[in-house]
Amino acid sequence: MHIIACVDDRLGMLFNGRRLSRDEELLKDIRALVGEKKLWVSSYSDGLFARYGFDMQICDDDFPEKAAPGDFCFVEDADPASFRKKIESIILYRWNRRYPSDTRLDPTLLQERSLTGSREFPGSSHEKITREVYA
Repeated sequence: MHIIACVDDRLGMLFNGRRLSRDEELLKDIRALVGEKKLWVSSYSDGLFARYGFDMQICDDDFPEKAAPGDFCFVEDADPASFRKKIESIILYRWNRRYPSDTRLDPTLLQERSLTGSREFPGSSHEKITREVYA
């Protein structure tokens, strides 16, 4: 599975109980990245994608157990370290800011991989969003 997460400079994914991922340009980029493949999301994230016309997302809080190789999984309210053996790659969207985060991505997940690509683009809520791919 390919993990997608939005993080701040300290790998924070949620701050003060709020998501980092509410950016229209970011969601368009995820849509283009996923294409026609499956995108697994938790019930917490489902409304975000439904609002932007995603029709290929599968809402299931047990997606780490059900996602197949090659599927994409959007993670924002849980650390994927518990299912690290199933992870094929990690796609991070960095906000290039620091927030007082409640939930963070385990940094060892990135240390176990290599940065294989990076791209910057303007967001609708942030001047610059950086997409990084670790494989």
